[in-house]
Amino acid sequence: MKMEFISSKDNSLFKEIRQLQATGPKGQKARFACGQALLEGIHLVQTWVGNSGLKTLITSELGLQNPEIAQAVYDHVEICLDTRVYQLDKGLWELLSDLVNAPQIAGLLDLPDTALNPQKSVATISGDVIILDRIQDAGNVGSILRTAAAGFTQVIALTGCAHLWSSKVLRAGMGAHRLLDLYEGWSTPQVLSAVTAPLLAVTADGELDLFNMPKVLIHPVAWVMGSEGQGISEDLMAQAKGVSIPIDPRVESLNVSTAAAVCLFETLRVRRA
Repeated sequence: MKMEFISSKDNSLFKEIRQLQATGPKGQKARFACGQALLEGIHLVQTWVGNSGLKTLITSELGLQNPEIAQAVYDHVEICLDTRVYQLDKGLWELLSDLVNAPQIAGLLDLPDTALNPQKSVATISGDVIILDRIQDAGNVGSILRTAAAGFTQVIALTGCAHLWSSKVLRAGMGAHRLLDLYEGWSTPQVLSAVTAPLLAVTADGELDLFNMPKVLIHPVAWVMGSEGQGISEDLMAQAKGVSIPIDPRVESLNVSTAAAVCLFETLRVRRA
């Protein structure tokens, strides 16, 4: 296996990794510019072992001493022969703050076309789907993706959501990205035009009780989860049925990722009854 070494923080690849780690619009711009996302840690790299989109692996001498890391690197290179493997100098890992306390392995993954060209996404999406309306917390978005992978496969993120391929969302998703069909950067009209299943919007005052709607949940549905602060947009609400999750009245609301988990697993429970 050919190994390339990086010892300077002025190295172009090292600079690129730092840019991909950036949060907010800066990081998203960098990911779109290079067409790649950064996988940090052994679990995420293992998830994509054997996937041709993982074209670059980055580790260190210490990392390769970890049997789990070494196995992942060798397994991937054996399948994807064009993979480039880089070994970072020990001191450089200390400059990558997101990687300091994690096993010293990372990878660069090609972004899917649905992320790079949202306007060219499919015209129609049938079956179950989860729609994320301007959810900005990366941890919440990643948690919802992880939950979705347990039973749903299609997720649409409207413009204003945390970038689905940011480092924080990827870490919170724990590998769910590889199991899902992800569409992001969509507008509300695009969603209303493409999604064929009825929209169910989770709201505190929804007219439907989540635990009393088996005739609805037995069929494909489109769950709409709204922004932590603003809730669901008026345009989406106008086309959706409101659904409430019965909770103790002393509790104002549930975290959006928790609400998503409750709704998705109630959907699966109904279908398995």
